[in-house]
Amino acid sequence: MNTLTIIITVVYVLLAIGLITIVMLQEGKSAGLGSITGGSSESYWGKNKGFSLEGQLERITKIGAGLFIVLALVLNILIK
Repeated sequence: MNTLTIIITVVYVLLAIGLITIVMLQEGKSAGLGSITGGSSESYWGKNKGFSLEGQLERITKIGAGLFIVLALVLNILIK
C-alpha cells in the first residue's frame, strides 16, 4: 500500500468512528406520547431546529455520510 492509501484509510476509519458517535448522540425520531395529544413540530423549537444541537448533529451526520461514501469509492479505486 502506498502512503496515500494508508492516509485515506486512517481518515476513513476515524470518520466511521465519528459517525457512530454522532448517530448515537442523536435523539430518537419517535413521537412518543406527544403524538397522542396532537403535539406538532410547528412550535418554536420545530421551526428553529436547524439552530439547535439536534439540527447541527443532523447536518454533521449528512456531511459525514457523504464523505464516508466518497472515501469508500476512492479507496476502492486506489486499491484495485
